[in-house]
Amino acid sequence: MKIRILGPLHAEADGAPVVPTAAKTRQILALLALHPGQLVPVATLQEELWGTAPPRSAHTTFQTYVLRLRRGLADALGGPDGPARARRLLATGHGGYLLRVAEEDIDAFAFQRAARAGHAAFAEGDSAGASRLLREALALWRGPVLVDVRAGSALRIHAAALEESRLLATERRVDAELRLGLHAELLAELVELTERHPAHERLYAQAMVAFYRSGRQTAALDLYRRLRRRLIEDLGLEPAPQLQRLHQAMLSVDPRLDTLAQGGPPIPTFDLYAA
Repeated sequence: MKIRILGPLHAEADGAPVVPTAAKTRQILALLALHPGQLVPVATLQEELWGTAPPRSAHTTFQTYVLRLRRGLADALGGPDGPARARRLLATGHGGYLLRVAEEDIDAFAFQRAARAGHAAFAEGDSAGASRLLREALALWRGPVLVDVRAGSALRIHAAALEESRLLATERRVDAELRLGLHAELLAELVELTERHPAHERLYAQAMVAFYRSGRQTAALDLYRRLRRRLIEDLGLEPAPQLQRLHQAMLSVDPRLDTLAQGGPPIPTFDLYAA
C-alpha cells in the first residue's frame, strides 16, 4: 500500500485507488498513515473525529467507519482473499488499530529522510549535495498537507509540524544555493516566499542577500524597511539583532557579504552576522 499526504490524500493498494469519500473515514486513514505500523488508540482516533465531546453513538459509529475503510481496502485488493488481507493491513490491536504500511511507502516519511540527509550535507559543507537532496525532498510535496481532509486536533498538530519541516528544508536549500552563487536564480522564488510569509525574518535575510549579491542594494534595503515597518506596526518589535547587523553591513558595503558566498563554514544566511 502506498499513501501520499503531502497535498491531497491519495492511497492505493495493489495499484488500485482506495481513498474513501466520507470525511471522517478519510480522517481515520490519514491519522493511521501518520503512525505506520504503530497502534493508534481508539480514544485518539475518536478524539480526532469528534474532539473532547463525542456523541453518545460514537463507539458504534466509529466501528462503522472502520468497517467501511476495511471494505474499501478489500475491494482494492480484490480476489477471494481480499477481506482477509484487508484485516491484516488494517489490523485490530489491544485498544486500537494499526495500519501495516512501511514508512518508505508514505511520502511524508520519504520527505523527512531526504530532508535529514540534505541538512546533514549542508552541515558538512556540501552545498551542492544539500541543494540536490533538499530539492528531492521538497519535490514530494503537491500542496499543503492533507489539503482535502478535515483535520481534528491530532491531524492539525501533525500537519503543522510537517509544514514547519517543509519551510525549514526550503530555507536550508536556499542557504545552500546562495553559497553556490545562485543568488540571481533565487530572486523570483524569494520574492514569492517573503510575500507568503510576510514576517519571516530568515526568508527576508536570504532575499536581502540575494538582491545585494545581484547588484540591487536598494531593493535589499527596501526589503528590510518593509519588514521592519510590519514588525513594528503588527507586533511592536524591532527586527532581530542578526537582521539589524545584516542591514548595517549592506549600508557599509561590507566585503564579507560577497566573500561569504564563496567560502567559510556552512553558516545559515540569517546567522551571517550573529553575535
